[in-house]
Amino acid sequence: MSNAEETVLWADGLRLQPMWLTPAAEIYEAARASQREIGRWMEWCHENYQQHETEEFLALLPASWERGDGFCFAIHDAESQRFLGSVGLNNFHPLHSFANLGYWVRADATARGVASRSTRAVAAWALYHLNLERLEIVVAAGNSASQRVAEKAGAKREGVLRNRLVLKDGTTDAVMYSLIAEDFL
Repeated sequence: MSNAEETVLWADGLRLQPMWLTPAAEIYEAARASQREIGRWMEWCHENYQQHETEEFLALLPASWERGDGFCFAIHDAESQRFLGSVGLNNFHPLHSFANLGYWVRADATARGVASRSTRAVAAWALYHLNLERLEIVVAAGNSASQRVAEKAGAKREGVLRNRLVLKDGTTDAVMYSLIAEDFL
């Protein structure tokens, strides 16, 4: 685990570190303050979200990192060290060498490039450090803010996937974006 804890990525004023190194109270506060904006798209951020849910999630992360099936980074402002959000990798497909990339940023830190800069940093790390061929960003068709993040991060829009996601309100279409190593040349 010491290797994981030493993994720090930098992205133009942002510091990204393994999520479990950030106090649960900071993450919980950001999620609660942003529930109205992100709760529609992220099932875990529900109206009755409690700090123990953050603590339980954080407790799972070191083992997931060690197994190589999940890498979750906390995004911090490099100067103030304020927790701004998260970007992570999951749903690894070893046979075809790709994974899913997802992100969220606290409501009062949006529209400043935090998510797109963090996405590029984690994507570059994953493509080169983990030797992945492809990263997929699957965004609900109605989530225009996350679509803009993917586009600003340089991801290529590949199309609409019908009934791809199940959210609180039911099944919805999703837009598929991808990043590959060539996107960083």
